[in-house]
Amino acid sequence: MSAATTRSRTPRTPDRLCAEAVDLARTAAEEAAAPGIVGVHVEAVAEGDRVVTHFFECKEPGYRGWRWAVTVTRASRAKNVTLDETVLLPGSDALLAPEWVPWSERLRPGDMGPGDLLPTEQDDLRLEPGYTGEDTPPPNSAVSEEMADHLDAEDAEIVSRTPSRGAIASVAEELGMRRARVLSRYGLHVAADRWDESFGAKTPMAQAAPASCESCAFLVPLAGSLKQAFGVCANEFSPADGRVVSLAYGCGGHSEAAVMPKPPRPAPPVLDSMGADAFPLRPAKDSGSTTEPDGTSEDLGHS
Repeated sequence: MSAATTRSRTPRTPDRLCAEAVDLARTAAEEAAAPGIVGVHVEAVAEGDRVVTHFFECKEPGYRGWRWAVTVTRASRAKNVTLDETVLLPGSDALLAPEWVPWSERLRPGDMGPGDLLPTEQDDLRLEPGYTGEDTPPPNSAVSEEMADHLDAEDAEIVSRTPSRGAIASVAEELGMRRARVLSRYGLHVAADRWDESFGAKTPMAQAAPASCESCAFLVPLAGSLKQAFGVCANEFSPADGRVVSLAYGCGGHSEAAVMPKPPRPAPPVLDSMGADAFPLRPAKDSGSTTEPDGTSEDLGHS
């Protein structure tokens, strides 16, 4: 690990000769950076015995708050200060990239368009297995149809076969049958045509869908005769969320389109202090983003 990124918790007094080597540190920073990128000297921090890091402001656009860190050192009883390393480090108010977030967590309702495919996770909390037979009572259960015929007469509850007028009214009110008027067959067909035009099989979204809503777990069926052709979409990422859709409609958010494994999170970076990788710090001369240095400019004293 570099000396510029590892600091002792106990403040040290910077070595005098290393702390005075500001010009050496600036020269090294200007060699690593483009001309005019290295700003004023900020501070000198002792990293160890006879090891000091000089910090300079970075004027590179897009690197607000970053600082050039140049570490210098000298041997014991030596007066010659040498260069250790030069790196660009973020400061306390540096502009950093946000933490990596999987695309499945960045997705918001309304982001999906025609042709987009939204796989569902294997353990999606919005979905559960269909009919498995687990809720069916066993054959020897007291509530099964086979055992109901063998109940004793004295244990059976006697219920009147003729319901009262109040019971009929309450059931009718519960079923919505006490309305003065109901939707006619013409009104039903007009509504069905309108819904099919907006969320039917001929829409661009349905044409690019991997499957229809008829086999989607997010479809909530309607009651009555409409359940044969329509349902309500309950997928928050679908453009038809909360809308009446045709069974022939479809989108990329189909529950069975694909099963998406959990996205792997990247491992933390590993710092290798035993080797060095060479990276171009300046653009190529023929890229058009740099200019040839002026030959008459002051010699900086480095190759």
